[in-house]
This record gives sequence, C-alpha cells and structure tokens, in this order.
Amino acid sequence: MLLDETPLFDPSLLQELDWSSNTVSFSPPISPSQPGEGLILRPLCTADFNRGFYKVLSQLTLAGDVTPEQFRDHFEHMKKTGDYYVVVVEDTNLGQIVATATLIVEHKFIHSCAKRGRVEEVVVSDICRGKQLGKLLVSTLTLLSRKLQCYKITLECAEKNVEFYKKFGYSPSDETYMQRRFFE
Repeated sequence: MLLDETPLFDPSLLQELDWSSNTVSFSPPISPSQPGEGLILRPLCTADFNRGFYKVLSQLTLAGDVTPEQFRDHFEHMKKTGDYYVVVVEDTNLGQIVATATLIVEHKFIHSCAKRGRVEEVVVSDICRGKQLGKLLVSTLTLLSRKLQCYKITLECAEKNVEFYKKFGYSPSDETYMQRRFFE
C-alpha cells in the first residue's frame, strides 16, 4: 500500500490566506507559513498515517484501530469530494504530526445555495501544548472558511472551551445541539 505526500487539498489555499484579517494575537508571532521552530502547517497526506496522525487524534477521542488501507480509502473519498480540509502541524525534527484540525464544508440549499463551514477534531499533542498551535489551527480554518465563501462557520465544544473560541469571533448559539449515537 503506497502512502505518499500527495496533499488532501491544494496547499496554496493555506499560503494565500489573508493573515492580516486574523482577529487573534500571537506572542511570539506565528502564522500558517511560520508556525514555529521546526514546525510545518500543511494539508494532511496519506504518509501522515505513519507519522502519528492517529496518535494525536487519540488524545481527543477514541480514534479506533484503522488499517493503512482504510485510511487511504477515506483519504481518497475526502479528496474526491473536495469538501474536507484536514490540516496538520508536523514537527520536522521528530517526523511526527503534533496537531490537527478539520474544516468540513457543507453545501446548503438555504441562503441561496450557500456553504457552511464546520470545525471538527481540533487537537494538539500533549508534547506541544502551550505553543499556540490550537490558536493557529482555529485561526487558519476560520480564515479558510471565509476564503471558501462559507456564509458561516460553526463548531461544537465543551462549556470549558467557550471562552477560548470567543477569541476567534465565535459566539454561543441559541440552537440546541442534539445527538443520537449508534456506536461508541
């Protein structure tokens, strides 16, 4: 099974973000093009399966046992739809993924067939917390959703994280989030 460096989406989308419209400050300053010493922010690629992508995801939730074939199949499906933007931060010194977040673009019939962005699976490895990578990921995906002309962007978070997301211009909604789980 070939796991390669082909990106999930065009990396120029990240390079072309208007970082000047970012609403969150960073100290020391970092950006998608300069995330920190030895770090690269980029789209997910299949080779990340062997760079600890699932190890990072498992710090957020149950990631499950996934084979390289399953990962590649899901990756190809996501790439084909063009609506999934999984970004990762790679520590080039370790050769490991240390943070990730996902933007999913939903196509709607409402609002004149508009698009809605949804942020999912924001996680920074416990070995890299405190380096502003969570802020960087959320800022990047927020700006990306705007570039992709989403009419709004949403996310779900625990009550303890509400203040964090408010920094990016997110506000609690009057809508009630409900779920029905079929599998744990």
